[in-house]
Amino acid sequence: MATGLWTKEQTKLAFHLYCQLPYGRIHGRNPEIIALAKIVGRTSDAVAMKMLNIASIDPAVTGAGKAGLGNASALDRAVWDEFHSDWERLALECHQLTMQNNTNAEEVLEPENDTLLPEDFTGETKQVLTAQRIKQHFFRRAVLSSYRGRCCMSGLSESRLLIASHIVPWSRDKTNRLNPSNGLCLSAIHDRAFDKGLISLTDDLRVVLSNDLVARDEAFIKATFMPLQGRQIEMPERFRPEPAFLARHRAEVFLGADS
Repeated sequence: MATGLWTKEQTKLAFHLYCQLPYGRIHGRNPEIIALAKIVGRTSDAVAMKMLNIASIDPAVTGAGKAGLGNASALDRAVWDEFHSDWERLALECHQLTMQNNTNAEEVLEPENDTLLPEDFTGETKQVLTAQRIKQHFFRRAVLSSYRGRCCMSGLSESRLLIASHIVPWSRDKTNRLNPSNGLCLSAIHDRAFDKGLISLTDDLRVVLSNDLVARDEAFIKATFMPLQGRQIEMPERFRPEPAFLARHRAEVFLGADS
């Protein structure tokens, strides 16, 4: 087992996994932490402690009254800042580091648009699609874990019906495509309504319905969406939605509502 100071690569891998686990599952008995410990050559308790040190600089965690371990290093803070400035590059880098250091690793990727790759896809096309799946997988896990695996509007917890929904659409902001603060955990129906501008959120995370949706005289809409009007979503453990992203959704996607 390694001893001494953590390297930058080891710290990146710890932060990468930190983003994808619910806070309550950060402990040395977690199988994913045990697997990472083998890769970085440290004990699982040491990896869990490193992740809890990272938690101590997470404003969402400290704002909820959780302190982590409070021993974050300058390197921990540097990696935190680096991730927040380039989520895509670091998601791919950490995946590559994991594969390089664990020849038996078999990453299970579950992109939201689970498109099968044809066997005749080769070269650059296959590399691009694989990279997209890696990035989608990271974003999905980070967002769903932040919301404890439940739709933040309906409370649905069936994972096969949950989407890591972008607040600012994927195509409109490359920099924040993988930023978990640009994500919401939504059921498939709520994701579709959000994506089409039928619903949105205020800066204080209350649901607002579009005039088009309110005008629909349908039992399903009245039962599914009308009770959400003005209700605050379930707060995430981490990666609270950025007000700037919510403002862009209301301005660029939302169909509008009477004030």
